[in-house]
Amino acid sequence: MEIIKVVLTSVLSAASLFIIAKIMGHKQMSQLDFFDYITGITIGSIAAELATELEEPLKPLVAMIIYGIITVSLTFITSKFPKSRKFINGTPTIIMNGGKIYRKNMKKAKMDLSEFMVMCRQEGYFNLNDIQTAIFEYNGRLTVLPKATKRPVNPNDMNIVPKSETINTEVIMDGRILEENLTRLGLDRNWLENQLKCQGYKNAKEIFLGICDANNELTLFA
Repeated sequence: MEIIKVVLTSVLSAASLFIIAKIMGHKQMSQLDFFDYITGITIGSIAAELATELEEPLKPLVAMIIYGIITVSLTFITSKFPKSRKFINGTPTIIMNGGKIYRKNMKKAKMDLSEFMVMCRQEGYFNLNDIQTAIFEYNGRLTVLPKATKRPVNPNDMNIVPKSETINTEVIMDGRILEENLTRLGLDRNWLENQLKCQGYKNAKEIFLGICDANNELTLFA
């Protein structure tokens, strides 16, 4: 009997987490700010308790709902009252600018020099001389603006106007033809089968992934 209760409370816990996460939005799964981090940990802990609480599962369930409501409410407050964001989310901190490292700002961000160097390398900058400005964001990420002479060359620098690119569309996945995607591209199964034969394949079952671009060029991965 207890095993059945555990199964039921576990299902209730998982369902509650799913519903609350959907209400709170994808922000909870992306780079978290301070409050989202705390809320995520707390809701996860309560969900674990709910999964094993056989006597009074309603209490942790109510707690999860309350934390979800608080998070949604704070999101609403920060969107309506921008000044509240500084208090709830914090503010970005300039760590380096114009070749100068601001030690006071590093202490404010509770960051030491080794951590700063690691974060610079993670952003692809192994030489601090290549950096114009480095900002420590409130979500814990370091944003780096390179010096003008060190930034990558783009088409505008060379007066080139490239053609707009579009996202490739999957037409075969795990050996299965995706009819809806073919129709959206204005193609059909006969076109696809002819393309397969031209590339030396008998049928779609031999293909792990097949993608088609805007020019109807088919790329196959067997």
